[in-house]
Amino acid sequence: MTPMRIAATLLLTGSLLATAACESVQNNPKQTGGAILGGIAGGVLGSQIGGGTGRTVAIIGGTLLGGLLGSEIGKSLDKADQAYMKSAEQKAYTAPVGQNIAWNNPDSGHYGSVTPTREGRDTVTGAACREYKTAVNVDGRQETATGTACQQSDGSWKVVN
Repeated sequence: MTPMRIAATLLLTGSLLATAACESVQNNPKQTGGAILGGIAGGVLGSQIGGGTGRTVAIIGGTLLGGLLGSEIGKSLDKADQAYMKSAEQKAYTAPVGQNIAWNNPDSGHYGSVTPTREGRDTVTGAACREYKTAVNVDGRQETATGTACQQSDGSWKVVN
C-alpha cells in the first residue's frame, strides 16, 4: 500500500469517525476530542502493520479502537467535574443553611457551588431533608438548579427531587 493510499484511508476513516461524533461535540467536547485524537493515533499505529488489504483492515481497526479508547478517556475527564460537585453536595448536607460550598476543577476550569437553602423533615418518614441551590459554570455559561435531599436510615443522603 502506497503512502498516498494510507493517508487517504486514514483521512476517510477519520472523517467517518468525526462525522459520527458531530452530534456530541456540543454536549461533550472532551469526549469527542478524545475520540478523534484516539482515532487518528490508532489509524497511524494500524498503518504500521501488514501490507495490502491487511494493512487497510489494521488502519480501520486501529482507528475505531483508538476512537473508542480516546472517547472513554475524554468522558472520564468530565467525571472529575462531577466528583468535585458531588463532594460539595456532601458538605452542603451538613453545612449551615445559607453557607455557599464552592467547588472548582483546575484541570477543566469548570466551577460551581452548592448552597443549602432550607431544612426540614420528610412528613412520611421523618427523615432530615434539605433544599439546596446548585450553580455550575461550564465554558462561561452558568446553569442553576434547585433540589431536595433527604438523609437515609444508613446516614447517607439521597436526592429526592
